Amino acid sequence: MSTELPEPLLVLAVPAFNDNYLWLIHDGRSAAVVDPGDATPILAVLARLRLKLVAILLTHHHGDHVGGVAELLQHFTVPVYGPKSEIIAGISKPLSQGDDVIVPELGLNFSVLEVPGHTLDHIAYVAPRQGWLFCGDTLFAGGCGRLFEGTPAQMRASLAKLAALPDTTQVYCAHEYTLANLRFALEVEPDNADLAARFEREQAKRAQGLATVPSTIGLEKATNPFLRDQIPAVTERLIACGRLQESTPAAAFAALRAWKNIF
Repeated sequence: MSTELPEPLLVLAVPAFNDNYLWLIHDGRSAAVVDPGDATPILAVLARLRLKLVAILLTHHHGDHVGGVAELLQHFTVPVYGPKSEIIAGISKPLSQGDDVIVPELGLNFSVLEVPGHTLDHIAYVAPRQGWLFCGDTLFAGGCGRLFEGTPAQMRASLAKLAALPDTTQVYCAHEYTLANLRFALEVEPDNADLAARFEREQAKRAQGLATVPSTIGLEKATNPFLRDQIPAVTERLIACGRLQESTPAAAFAALRAWKNIF
């Protein structure tokens, strides 16, 4: 009987395009990639670290998240997990709410959440044991995705699913939008001390060329306006700015998203 302990899993941010993060999960031997919009940097990291790709996980159909799949499949024969969608070519394991993903080579289990709003087919992956959330373009550090296909009500419900995860859950979103998002958040909640402190910390990270993600669900609940539409200070600010007439959380969320679109 082997007494070798499994290698710890690491999550590596692979920068791509102008501000994307492609996420590579590995144990020093095998790797899974989340949202490989570009194959080139993924192949480079796999070669440099001598990793074998064993799975591809997709959150939604936008090109900067799926554009590298075809090329990766030319090099590796692996399952491709993704939303049940006719738009994305190459998915071999279509997923819906409540499905589980098991990556045996990594000893890694995910549960799947449907989180429409940014797109109608968007899903998120939760690794409960590790406390990880890979949420694509639904929840950002300090913000949320634009509503290209879904409604404010859909996005709000999707964010509520993510906000219900444990506060310690690490949020691996797909873009480095944090400082822009937090500038908007400060416009919404100028008296939020936690938010002001976060902005200073994230500015310091970016000044050193460091990523601002992952964040945590607890941090997002304390500082992200799109998880705080029920907070009186938020609705009062929206009313004072003439952006909200009906003082309900749903209306406040829609008003926040409309304001952020032009901020």
